[in-house]
Amino acid sequence: MRILEKQQYHLVTLIILISGVYFIARGDFLQGSFAGLSTKTWLWLSILAPVVHQIYVVILWRAELHYKYLSTWFGKRAFGAWTAGFMILFLARPIFIFGLAIANRGTLALPNFLGVVLSVLCILPATYLVYSVLKYFGLKRALGMDHFQPQVYKNLPLVNQGIFRWTSNPMYLFGFLFLWIPGFLFLSKSGLLVALFSHLYIWVHYYFTEYPDMQYIYKSD
Repeated sequence: MRILEKQQYHLVTLIILISGVYFIARGDFLQGSFAGLSTKTWLWLSILAPVVHQIYVVILWRAELHYKYLSTWFGKRAFGAWTAGFMILFLARPIFIFGLAIANRGTLALPNFLGVVLSVLCILPATYLVYSVLKYFGLKRALGMDHFQPQVYKNLPLVNQGIFRWTSNPMYLFGFLFLWIPGFLFLSKSGLLVALFSHLYIWVHYYFTEYPDMQYIYKSD
């Protein structure tokens, strides 16, 4: 079944990453609480959010790309329905990390001003990425319209303007810097740990989901 292509590697890598978080998240990493929830609860909610999000993407991207299931179910509203679910899960990720960082605030032994400086250093390239995506790449393409209209998108040229002139995959390289901001801003060890998990885990998505799909879309006749 094409939906599960390379997902055994996804699963194994995810288990390794979650195991790493489990063994690291002790002591100060679990100190604190926010909004009636312990840091431990916020931490695992912050891990669950990207896992659910990336599984959603795997299943629905490939269900549409290979079998046209979403187009069959929703017709012309297929991409809109996909985008609604994607954005809900996408926005859950920073919300949970902010909650985690607030709960676990003050556990990183750095001066407050340095946390602010590091946050700004994350914001700058990530903001330039957003500008480049909106101006040169296109939001629909960024959200995976090529999985809905592969015959159209396979003929589009590669984007090499804005931040895309410096790297072929700035969205994963720089976009996920936004998730580091809460940890630096609130000096939270757990916030930074989950940001690291999320930044590594998106590359799991790239290598075992997006890259194989791109090979299918852009290399197929």
